[in-house]
Amino acid sequence: MTAWPSTGEALEREEALLLASRPEPWPLPAALGPVAACAVVYGRGGAGRGEAGQAAYAAAALWQGGRALSTAAASGPAPAPFEFGRLALREGPLLEAAVRRLPERPEVLLVHAGGRDHPRRCGLAVLLGAALGLPTAGVTGEPLRASGAPPAGPAGSLSPLLLDGELVACWVRTRGGARPVVAHAGWRVAAETAAALVLACSRGRRLPEPLRLALEAARLERARSW
Repeated sequence: MTAWPSTGEALEREEALLLASRPEPWPLPAALGPVAACAVVYGRGGAGRGEAGQAAYAAAALWQGGRALSTAAASGPAPAPFEFGRLALREGPLLEAAVRRLPERPEVLLVHAGGRDHPRRCGLAVLLGAALGLPTAGVTGEPLRASGAPPAGPAGSLSPLLLDGELVACWVRTRGGARPVVAHAGWRVAAETAAALVLACSRGRRLPEPLRLALEAARLERARSW
């Protein structure tokens, strides 16, 4: 993908092309290299909540072996309104800009968005990975369309989330006593691999540490602008 689509029709064409491709799957290595994560938060600017022009603040964080390495940010007006199944139009360009500003290329990227759990099996995590040439997994608090019961076990427990019989994500209990998160299959990353990656990056917290750092950096960027 050379440029982000600007219309719903163009987005669906790009999604169809990506679904037809067969990129090599990314396996979780025994020695995990730098992991990045990215997220967007919104401010009070623009026409209103969820509309085009709303002030948006994206950040990316780089993490490895329990240590935060760096962060980068990008901000601007959201180019599109919020629309179910088309989050890529709204957040994709800013997230790409933030990740590209990191001083080091990560091995894999966690995206605060869905992936294969999507009406057309091609959510923001998939598109962003293709745009950056990076394997990606999505992390959210809830599934988008997939269904499945959360795991009943302790921290480290998983359970499948299926969409029309296809495994597209997993519930992951990252911390005992806390609600599990959803690990989404993304670009080159299967659902089971996404779940293992989330657990590898969760140091006793509900959110994977790189994503927590990215959200913190995005909120700091927003605070600086107010």
